[in-house]
Amino acid sequence: MKTIAELSSLAGRRALVTGAAGHIGFAICETLNELGATVAVCDREAAACERRVQELSSIRPGGAHPFACDLQDIPATRQMVRDVVRRLGGLDIAVHCAAYVGTDDVPGWAVPFEQQSDEPWESVLRVNVTAAFSIVQEAQRALSESGHGSVLFISSIYGLVGPDIRLYEGTNMGNPAAYGVSKGGLLQLMRYLATVCAPTIRVNALSPGGLWRNQKERFVQRYNARTPLGRMATEEDLKGAVAFLASDLSAYVTGQNLTVDGGWTAW
Repeated sequence: MKTIAELSSLAGRRALVTGAAGHIGFAICETLNELGATVAVCDREAAACERRVQELSSIRPGGAHPFACDLQDIPATRQMVRDVVRRLGGLDIAVHCAAYVGTDDVPGWAVPFEQQSDEPWESVLRVNVTAAFSIVQEAQRALSESGHGSVLFISSIYGLVGPDIRLYEGTNMGNPAAYGVSKGGLLQLMRYLATVCAPTIRVNALSPGGLWRNQKERFVQRYNARTPLGRMATEEDLKGAVAFLASDLSAYVTGQNLTVDGGWTAW
């Protein structure tokens, strides 16, 4: 029987992480790097990718490579995956973390429902869901040949439950319809892929609760009161779940959503 250290090791494995320059995405890159994986750092801005690669070099020199890509451009997204597979010599892990969120400054987006518009709706579905479909389809052969193929989608509690809009009163934050719809769609895509990509690729999701971002005090107080563990999440709270789902610790787990929300959805 393998030890926990052996099961959790990602030494020699190759990973692609989208949204890698963001808070959650970078925590995922750190986790995979710390466990021994070489990581393709993918985000929209080349400079941000380069900066994150430099930060990761303190963990494992040469253990990360930048790949700038706008996931709204689906042909470019598919080409990015091909480039990653070629550069890394294969692929063992694919993590789709990139997403529009409720604080993004996009017209017709983080506004009351009656003011939300079609254009951001379509952009959100393209980045949050369509890109995930395209990435896995393009990476399927490499992941299947890996022997350890693991796909991880970063969803959200709002892919599971509706929002409490009262939390956002008096702030510049919002909870657009397309966000929850896209995250719920991502969970169903996960279930679909877990069946059609088996037995050579495992496909799971991680659904975080709200993460602390120095939000307005009134929002944080409301959120904490609504959460059984009494606080918002930090990126560190997600690292164990990522390590579990990406590695052989979860070798017999597929089609599952691991909710890391401090009990938010347990009420």
